[in-house]
Amino acid sequence: MVLSLGMVHGQVTYSVPEELAKGSVVGNIAQDLGMDIQRLKTGKARMYTEDSVEYIELNKERGSLQMKEVIDREALCAKTTPCALHLQMILENPMELYTITIEIIDINDNAPTFKNKDITFEISESAVLGAKFMLEKAFDPDVGINDLQSYSLKPTDKFALKVHSEADGSKMVEMVLQKSLDREQQEHMSLLLTATDGGEPQMSGTVQIHITVLDANDNAPVFNQKTYKATLTENAQRGTVITTVSASDADEGPYGKITYYISNIKDDLTDVFIIDQITGEVRLNGEVDYEMASYYQIDIQAKDQGGLSDSCKLIIDVLDVNDNKPSINILSMTSSISEESPFETVIAMIKVNDLDSGKNGQVHCVIDDDNIPFVITSSSSRRNFFSLRTQKELDREKNTDYNVSVTCTDEGVPRLSSSVSLRLQISDVNDNAPVFEKNFYEAYVVENNAPGEPIFTINARDADWNQNARISYILEESSVNGVSISSYISVNADSGVISAVRSFDYEQLKDFHFYVKAQDGGSPPLSSNVTVKIIIQDQNDNAPQILYPVQTGGSVVAEMVPRSADVGYLVTKVVAVDVDSGQNAWLSYKLQKASDRALFEVGAQNGEIRTARQVTDTDAVKHRLTVVVEDNGHPSRSATVTVNVVLADSFPEVLSEFNSFDHDTKYNDNLTFYLILALTVVSVLFVFSLTIIISVKIHRWRQNKLFYKSAANLPVIPYYPPVHADGTLQRVYNYEMCGTTDSRMSDIKFVRPYSQNTLLNVSRVGTMQRVTKEQEDADLLIEDNILRSCEDMNAA
Repeated sequence: MVLSLGMVHGQVTYSVPEELAKGSVVGNIAQDLGMDIQRLKTGKARMYTEDSVEYIELNKERGSLQMKEVIDREALCAKTTPCALHLQMILENPMELYTITIEIIDINDNAPTFKNKDITFEISESAVLGAKFMLEKAFDPDVGINDLQSYSLKPTDKFALKVHSEADGSKMVEMVLQKSLDREQQEHMSLLLTATDGGEPQMSGTVQIHITVLDANDNAPVFNQKTYKATLTENAQRGTVITTVSASDADEGPYGKITYYISNIKDDLTDVFIIDQITGEVRLNGEVDYEMASYYQIDIQAKDQGGLSDSCKLIIDVLDVNDNKPSINILSMTSSISEESPFETVIAMIKVNDLDSGKNGQVHCVIDDDNIPFVITSSSSRRNFFSLRTQKELDREKNTDYNVSVTCTDEGVPRLSSSVSLRLQISDVNDNAPVFEKNFYEAYVVENNAPGEPIFTINARDADWNQNARISYILEESSVNGVSISSYISVNADSGVISAVRSFDYEQLKDFHFYVKAQDGGSPPLSSNVTVKIIIQDQNDNAPQILYPVQTGGSVVAEMVPRSADVGYLVTKVVAVDVDSGQNAWLSYKLQKASDRALFEVGAQNGEIRTARQVTDTDAVKHRLTVVVEDNGHPSRSATVTVNVVLADSFPEVLSEFNSFDHDTKYNDNLTFYLILALTVVSVLFVFSLTIIISVKIHRWRQNKLFYKSAANLPVIPYYPPVHADGTLQRVYNYEMCGTTDSRMSDIKFVRPYSQNTLLNVSRVGTMQRVTKEQEDADLLIEDNILRSCEDMNAA
């Protein structure tokens, strides 16, 4: 019969006779529970019993219960009926509990026995008919029909046998005198008392009764009460007085002297209680345990010296004391549970026993820590079974394991308790994505860095464990200026180190951003992204560039200053730029060389070249100034420019000085070349060298004439506003540009009106009455040459 019983999934009962041989089949548990045999294997089925001896074993291959040890019902249960073994069968994955009751059926394997082999009586010949003599009772450990059933006495000519049934089912045997005794005729008699059970086959035991006939004793002792009752607390100390029995005898002398005896046949009972033979005081001589026996029944006999006797019964009720702690047994337990386990998942099954009775044996269990997500409950039908279950959500990231302490307490006074600790590991589930230490990363790298150089490291953490917390860093695909981000930087998948793939140039790229994904190793994997911005820092890797004056290799550009120029007269302005940024682009100007340092000065911030004093007639006409432009980097970079200045008041003077500038410059340059060449071949080609030098001089003379006529090499004097301190060009300049498809051949000439610092300074000289024909021709020729130069450059 299988019953659904809360946490106990089923119950089945078997009956087997005692003394069944080892290996005998008790029953097919799998079939009786409607269970597949394979379930016994996969569920790791096992038997649990509280007995120290395992009598029953489970055969998983056949699904049957078999005898493991021979059972002696009398040794197992004594007189207790029914006698049964209570087992539990436990399955796992999922946890299931089945209770099995095996009732042990008694067989008639024990014959009735008497404690003594002989019983001796001394009976007075004057004993009246009907006098009763209590006989020793036989004991049969079997129960039911196999127990003691009847007594018989032989011979029956003098005495008859009388059997009384007691309330507890036992039988009291008395020998009743039915014919007067005559000591003179028969002083000694022998009788045989036989005790027979009702088993099959029937078994019996005997005892010899020896009677000695004494002289007249015509009064027997008589107890004051036929039944005495007393109570005794378990664990009472030895020597405790339980009660006192009393009997009286109407005879005098030796026949009236009474002696008390305990007539129980059980050896263990005579060891527990003793009686004072003179006073009838009953004392405790051993230990009593309520859990072993809740009451005792003692047969007490009073005898006089004449052999007459009477009997009474002493019933002792043992009072329970809460002297047993609850016993906790772990039937089954899971050592590890997933953090995503649902509510009410069974973690462990516990059985609690308390040998005490009543409230002393009523037990409840609690978890010592209320802050853990577990609860312990009991079955309503079987209160000694408890299950530990999950009550809340589990989170391994908060608690990796739990030490669950369960305390079971009884209801006695004082209360007794027992505790057990259960260790439970929480297995990880990939329920946490990696989290970066920052929401946004910003890093700096100096331009011109070495490729492969680490820039900085990003770091993410994952609250999960083991493989679920193993983070890989992945560079998300994007582009910078149309180029894949992977050609700029790389990310180490394990360490998160971000390295430069190429060398950066601040002048081309000042900053860029990209995305990095942190992905864990779970299944499925979880990830998160972070934005990383790389800022490129400038280095002083560019020298200043001179925009004006434009340095050309073929012609000389000169600035004209009238001899009437005052102090602070603006000669020209050196214009330079630096493609670096910050302080690396802060430019400063200073005069490095000058034919007359006292006459000219350069603005340190704006590059303006002005007269430092009044121009005099004694000043040289031609002046060459070398201006150095430096940036503010570390180390600083610089560029130089040469500015030619002519002190003149008229255009013819300027032309003549231009010829002189050009002649000197070209002559000095070519002379150097030919001197080097002459030194090389002076021993071989001396005459030939002279010829070449003469030819060269003739050629230069013709070139000078041509220049004077065309005035093509006259400089175009630029105009700049007087205030320009930042070292760069302002946007309000007017200029003419000759541009080509090749930027290296383009030419920019800044043009300003003739109203200031022109070839003829009208404001300084006064109102010009007329312009000579030569000057007009020269102006037209200059414009012609400029246009022709632009066309030639475009054509090139």
